[in-house]
Amino acid sequence: MHETSDPQPEPADARDLLVERVIRAPRSAVWAAWTDAATLGRWWVPAPSVCRVLDLELWPGGSFRTEFSEDGEAFVPQITGCVLEVVPEQRLVWTTALVAGWRPAEDPFITTVIEMEDHPDGTRYRATALHSGIAQRDQHLELGFHAGWGIVTEQLAALVEEA
Repeated sequence: MHETSDPQPEPADARDLLVERVIRAPRSAVWAAWTDAATLGRWWVPAPSVCRVLDLELWPGGSFRTEFSEDGEAFVPQITGCVLEVVPEQRLVWTTALVAGWRPAEDPFITTVIEMEDHPDGTRYRATALHSGIAQRDQHLELGFHAGWGIVTEQLAALVEEA
């Protein structure tokens, strides 16, 4: 199993945060875990919290909305965003700067770029969180970016590697 404590590469832009690892599963499995709402809900928040995927419209301008719950009963909004780009089994980009139909969001925070490529051991998986500035990046760090995104990446890997 991959250790979450392994050093992560530095993102190309200082405003961004990055989680990267090799997942020992084919890209098709990793892609399916991202693009099937029921499967995404199984790993998208750190356990034991629970995720509910409300919208996962995989086209430019489509809605991406999730909620989470710490007790499995009371859910609160997590992501309210807009899908920007979908390249099957390669790239998925979404942002909280917009909501469905390209409408400006009230509370923009990040744009996320998910990239997948073949690797001799499976799939090189890269999740980059783009921020508008250093202050927003630092806020995301304070919210626990590396721990949270590291955990969900481990949960994703565990799900697809066991299949």
